[in-house]
Amino acid sequence: MPKIRVGIIGSGGVAQWGHIPAYKKLKGVEVLAICDPRVEVAEEVAKRNSIPYVFKDYKELLKLKEIRAVSICTPNYLHKEAAVAALSAGKDVLCEKPMATSAKEAEKMVKAAQEAGRILMIGLNNRFRSEVQALKRLIKEGELGDIYYAKCGWLRRRGIPGLGSWFTEEAKSGGGPLIDLGVHMIDLAWYLMGCPKAHSVTASAYQKFAPQSSSVIYDTEDFSCGIIKFKGQATLFFETSWALNIKEELLYSEVYGTKGGARLDPLEIYSEKNGILIDICPKVKPLSGHQEEVRHFIECIKRKKKPISPGEEGWEVMKLLDAIYESAEKGREVIVG
Repeated sequence: MPKIRVGIIGSGGVAQWGHIPAYKKLKGVEVLAICDPRVEVAEEVAKRNSIPYVFKDYKELLKLKEIRAVSICTPNYLHKEAAVAALSAGKDVLCEKPMATSAKEAEKMVKAAQEAGRILMIGLNNRFRSEVQALKRLIKEGELGDIYYAKCGWLRRRGIPGLGSWFTEEAKSGGGPLIDLGVHMIDLAWYLMGCPKAHSVTASAYQKFAPQSSSVIYDTEDFSCGIIKFKGQATLFFETSWALNIKEELLYSEVYGTKGGARLDPLEIYSEKNGILIDICPKVKPLSGHQEEVRHFIECIKRKKKPISPGEEGWEVMKLLDAIYESAEKGREVIVG
């Protein structure tokens, strides 16, 4: 098969330590071009990684006929515009999480992919971790039975990213730790539950650590929590923070079924056999979520198959996030549209 040539839109951190190294490890794949309005940053990244073409405008990158696919690694508010343009140009797209800043934007991305007949995959990299895939297989085989409850969280004691940058500006980020960290954990729990259709959300959000300086834009929440109820009666509890007065950072994902329960980081399974309670600690070879995500994206292109994290499911996650923010703002339960 001809070499698959890739373009990188955005040259920030996730492009540098996530996407580019992952592509470079794959045979038959070449990162051909990179673009960023901060062209000097793109040039430095290109030089370090032997990337032939550098652009300031992604529209110029998309004109390269040799490029088959693109990774979108821009700030959140630019995802929709770049993805729609790339899909319309006939490129397959791997878009970083969160998919967009709203479900309306996500819908436009999905429709653009459907109209173009191209792949739209969302960079929900936790789905691709080896222990997650191992647990997913066990769940499919019925080891946990009917999963009716899950809980997840990512709590930082002090970890506000890029204070005063686009991260803390709602118009550009779409929100705070919920859309930055919570999207990972909520998606992971929802994925393990089998991606059930959501019914309603009841949530709260707080901003208690805003800086005193008026020169810094900080109009997002720094903590949120809530409950998602699904149409099959299953329930998901979540909590996430950039700043919270806790002992130490905490990251967890747990699912509970009629036959067993499981927790990640590390993977443990809690069950019962012959009236005896048992704890199982599976031994799984660790694999990088980002590396496996990119490998899977290329495999989907080669084999023309549906991704593990398709745009349609990214859209459903954005509906959940929208409903969570709406519930927190209105102080009541919100039905998920």
